Amino acid sequence: MVKLFVNPNKKKGHINKEIYGHFSEHLGRCIYEGVYVGDNSEIPNTNGMRKDVVKALKDMKIPVLRWPGGCFADEYHWRDGIGPKESRKKMINTHWGGVIEDNSFGTHEFMELCS
Repeated sequence: MVKLFVNPNKKKGHINKEIYGHFSEHLGRCIYEGVYVGDNSEIPNTNGMRKDVVKALKDMKIPVLRWPGGCFADEYHWRDGIGPKESRKKMINTHWGGVIEDNSFGTHEFMELCS
């Protein structure tokens, strides 16, 4: 048996705040209907991004926001999420039963969210 003793009074080193962050992915409603509702939504938004969610993210002062996340990242290419939304490449998300991803929230929108 191995025992581990932690003494909080013996501090050693510094943990960089960048080690902590948040993970955002398309699973469920994290992106669509979560962060992003589209330009024509009745939910208050700026360029399709919910104002309340953007404010909450800023208030949390998160050091890192990772996107794309999860299995979606395996098939996503940053170029698919730039340019006019209507011209963006659509893809089939093979991890979630063939859901069509239209890239309306893409690289461009993520960069805008982070700014």
